[in-house]
Parts: sequence; structure tokens; C-alpha cells
Amino acid sequence: MKPTNNQIKLFTPATIGLLLVIIFGAYTVLMRFKMGDIHTNMQDDFPWGIWIGFNVLGGVAMAGGGFVTASAVYLLNMKKYKPIARPAILTAFIGYLLAASSIMIDIGHPLRVWHPVVMWQIQSVMFIVAIHVLLYTTVLALESSPMFLEKLKLDGLKTIVEKIMVGIALFGTLLSVLHQSSLGAVYLIVPYKLHTLWYSSILPFSFLVSAVMMGLCMVSFLMILSSRFFKCSLNMDILTGLARGALVTAAFYLLVKTYILLSGPGLSAAFAGSMESRMYLLEMSVGVLIPLFLLLLPGIRNSLAGILLVDILVICGVIINRLNVSIFGMLRQAEEMGVQYSPNGNEIIISLFMVAVGALLYKLAVKYFNVLSYEDV
Repeated sequence: MKPTNNQIKLFTPATIGLLLVIIFGAYTVLMRFKMGDIHTNMQDDFPWGIWIGFNVLGGVAMAGGGFVTASAVYLLNMKKYKPIARPAILTAFIGYLLAASSIMIDIGHPLRVWHPVVMWQIQSVMFIVAIHVLLYTTVLALESSPMFLEKLKLDGLKTIVEKIMVGIALFGTLLSVLHQSSLGAVYLIVPYKLHTLWYSSILPFSFLVSAVMMGLCMVSFLMILSSRFFKCSLNMDILTGLARGALVTAAFYLLVKTYILLSGPGLSAAFAGSMESRMYLLEMSVGVLIPLFLLLLPGIRNSLAGILLVDILVICGVIINRLNVSIFGMLRQAEEMGVQYSPNGNEIIISLFMVAVGALLYKLAVKYFNVLSYEDV
């Protein structure tokens, strides 16, 4: 059952904390636009930092729950998961808006964000990524629109959108599959910079599979948090279904990662004792091996606390993977060129700023729109 608006308090200690982070973060963003790269530790020889690894690659992977849920509900007609379609799609919508904003902040020229729309570079994978972000964000806006149209009492327009929702969901799924994989394809252009533990011709496929795994866990994690903070009912049948999906996906992802390892640097590279091997083992342990072991236990798979633990592990593990690919896997080559990088305080504040904005937007949506309904509307 959906909590009433009156049950959701807007100004709580948590909300005040989010607002403080947003205020500091907004000021830091303004300084970024004013001062450029001297406001960060990024440089010409290492131009991408934590904003790409965490905010964009990690944020887009978190939003994977949107296309997974939309596909299940609207394409595969899995009615059981309809109650979580709205929060999952809304989370993906917010995630993509923040990812696009992070790219704009990273570039440092917000007034040029429209350039890819009219300045096509069809041979550039970065152009493909930009167009996918634009198109899929538009699709997510359409998929989220019924809850806004309800509020505006535009029932006729809402009916039209719902009638074409299957087509919208199909287009969105195709776009998301392409986009999740194209983010991995970006790193195919750095074969001599990215460590062999991560570089592979199937890196795009690896990104896609891990995004599905993380998306399932992110939706589950969101359900549990919503039940705690918004006092809404929790459907354990849906949670266990998501856990089973995460189990299958994690097992398949382990096969993909094993293939990359054995067909590339070999098993010994994972135990070489280097910084890269330690980060690789951390990523695999936290994000794949431990969650997979836990999900194989029926008691964990059917336990609220157990599912929550798995969700947290998978989310952290995939984020570590994205940071490994975008930062840690390329540090050695950069250091050989005399370049060193670690995010400074301003970069970290802006990353936290994005998280705080996303959390606040979601809370406002839950309070003022019909997001958490467990009934057909």
C-alpha cells in the first residue's frame, strides 16, 4: 500500500543533511565552471576522473533496473513486477539526468551540451554514447510521464501514453542495451592504457551483464529503503524474485569475467600482488563471489536482511569495477608517463552532490506523485 502524502515528512534530519550537501556541492560546481581543471586533479594526460567512473559509469549501471523492470512488465508481461515499475523507471530517469549533468560538469562547458545533437561524428563511440543518453533519457521521461499526467489530471493524454507503452518500453530496452554496452566500448580505444585484467574485446558485453545484475539489486535495495523511510508495504515475493534474477545474472557474469581473465592475462595475473590484482580481487569478491555464494543459500535468498546485504555488496562491487576500468586500471600507464591522479576534495564533493540531488528528487517524487502504489492506477 502506498503511504499517503501526509505520512511522508519533507523536512527531516536526513533531508536537511541532503540540502547541506547540495548547497556546498552547487557552490563547488559553480567554481568548477569558473576555474576549469585547476579546480580538480584532472589533467591533459589523465582527463577522466571520479566523475566519469562513479557518477557516469556507476550511475548509469545503477539505472539499469529501469530497462530490466520495464522489459519484464511491458514486454514479457510479468504482472508480478508491475508494482515496482514506477519506482524503478523513475530511479533510472533521475539517474540518467544526473549522469548527463555529470558529463556536462566534467566537460566544463554546459552551454555546449547540445552540440552532439547537430554536430554528428558518426565514427566516434563518444558520439554514440551521447546520442544514447539523449534518446534514452527522453524514453524514460515518457515511461515516467503517467504519474505526472495523473497529478495534472490529464487523463486523456495519460491513456494515450499507456496505450503505446509497450512500444516505448521496447525502444527503451534496445537503447539501454546499446548504451550500457557502448560505455564499455569507449574503453576499447585504450588497449595500451587499460590493464589486461579488464581490457577485452567483450568489455561492452561485460558492462551490459553487470548493469543487469546491478539493476536488479538496485531495484531491490530501493524497495527495502522505501519500506523503511516511507512506511510502505514490502512484497517479499517480488524481492525473492529479484534475488533469483540476481543469482542467475551473477553466475553468468562470473563466467564472463572468468573468460576475460583466462583468455587474457591468465589466472596468475589476479594473484600477482600488484595494486591492479588487489583491486581486481576486491571487485570480484565484493561484487560477484560473496553475493553469489550468499544467493545460493535459500535462507539468505528468502531473508530481508540477507537480500539487503547482497544488494549492497553487488552495488559496491559494480561501482568498484567501473572505477577499476576508468581509473585504477590505467594508473600504472599514467605513472610511467609521469602523471599521477587521485580525486581532490572538490571532485568528491560534486560526486556526493549528485547523490544528494538524486535522493532528494526521489523523495519529492514519492511525496507529491503516485510512485509507490502497489495497485494498478
